[in-house]
Amino acid sequence: MNFDDSPEEAAYRLKVRAWIAANKPDLSVLGPEDRVWTEPHKDLATRWQVIKAASGYACIGWPTAWGGSGGTAIEEAIFNQEEQTAGLRFSYFVTGLHMLLPAVLKFNDDDASRALVPPAVRGDTIWCQLFSEPAGGSDSAGLRTRAVEDGDDWIVTGQKVWNSGAQIADYGMVVTRTDPTVPKHKGLTAFWLRMDTPGVEVRPIKMMSGDAELNEVFLSDVRISDSQRVGAVGDGWAVIIFTLMNERAALGSGSGLSWRELIAMARNTPAGEGSAMDDPAFREWLADYYVDAEAIRLQTFRNLSALSKGEAPGPEGSAGKLLWANGAQDLSSRAVDLQDRFGLIDDPELAVANGAFHHRLLWAPGLRLGGGTDEIMKNIIAERVLGLPGEPRVDKTVPFKDIPSGR
Repeated sequence: MNFDDSPEEAAYRLKVRAWIAANKPDLSVLGPEDRVWTEPHKDLATRWQVIKAASGYACIGWPTAWGGSGGTAIEEAIFNQEEQTAGLRFSYFVTGLHMLLPAVLKFNDDDASRALVPPAVRGDTIWCQLFSEPAGGSDSAGLRTRAVEDGDDWIVTGQKVWNSGAQIADYGMVVTRTDPTVPKHKGLTAFWLRMDTPGVEVRPIKMMSGDAELNEVFLSDVRISDSQRVGAVGDGWAVIIFTLMNERAALGSGSGLSWRELIAMARNTPAGEGSAMDDPAFREWLADYYVDAEAIRLQTFRNLSALSKGEAPGPEGSAGKLLWANGAQDLSSRAVDLQDRFGLIDDPELAVANGAFHHRLLWAPGLRLGGGTDEIMKNIIAERVLGLPGEPRVDKTVPFKDIPSGR
C-alpha cells in the first residue's frame, strides 16, 4: 500500500501547516515547570482549542450536526500530525471528544445529549471517564458501583479510581450496576453527569512523576436523572466496549516524545570518542524501536481506513496501544541511561530537554495500565484479532450477586 499523501492531501497538509504556524499560541510562555495538568498548561490548551474551533479545526472528521467540520478522517489525521510536529501536544479534550461524546451520540438521540457537544468542541468543558474501580482492575464488567431507580432518577453509590483529569473535569460518564441478578456483562447502565453534582467527591492521586493527573472519585447517594442515561438500561457493556475501542485507538496512535527527540539528544551526548549516535549497540536498539514506531503509524492508517468507511475502531487498536505504552517506557528509560550520571538530574531547569525524558520515565508505567493492561491487550489481540481460543471464564454465566467478592 502507498501511504504517501495524494495531491489533494498534500495540498491540505500545506494549508493546515501554514494555518497552524500563523495561529498557534506562544509555547514560550510556559516555564519548565508548567507541564501537563498545571493551570498555565491547561489555560494554553484551552486557548488553542478555542482558536481551532473558531476556524473549524476542532473536530474535523465530525459531521456538522455534531459541531464538526464535516471533513474526512484523513484530513483530521493530517491536522493532528501537523499539530504534533508543531509541538502542540494537549490531551485535555481527548477523553470528551474522542471517547465519551461519540458514545453519547451513538447511543442517544435527544436534545439534552446533543447539547453537550458544542461546549466541548469550543473548549468550554472537559470530560472524564468513570469506569475503573478498586476491586475491578482491568475487568470493566466487574464494577460494583450501584444505581437504584427512584422515580425518574437513579441513586448512585460507589467508588471509581484512576480517573484521568477528574479534578478539572466539568462532566463525566459513569458506568453502574443496575441489575446484580444477571451475569456481570448484562446488568450495567451508563450515565453522564456533572462533576459538581452533590455527592461527588474527587481526591487527586499524587504520582511519582509529580503530577496529579489520576484521581479517586467517590459517589455517595448521587442523584442522576434518567434523562442522563446513555443507551438503554442494561446496555452499559456496549457503551463500555465502544468507548474503550475509541480510547485504545486514540492511545495507540502515539503522542509525546519520539525517536526524533531521542536522536537529537543522542547526537549531543558524548560517548567514547564521539556521540551516543556512534554507538553500534544504541543504533541497533534505535532500529528496533523505529520498527515498532512504524508499526504504530501503519496501524493508525488502518484505523483511519476503517473510520473513512464509517466503521468504528476495531480490536486491532489494542496492538497499537500495546506497542506505544511499552515503547514510551523503553524510550524514556534508554534516554535517561544514555545520560549516564547526568541522568540523575531531573530538575527542569538543568536536565536535558527540561527533564522531559525523566518525567516520561516516571509517568510511562501508567500507560501500560490505562485503557487496559498489557495482559488484557494481548488477550484481545489473541482472541478477537487472531481468532485463538479464549481463556476459560468461569463467571461468564453466573449472576453477579453470586460471584465471590472477598468481603
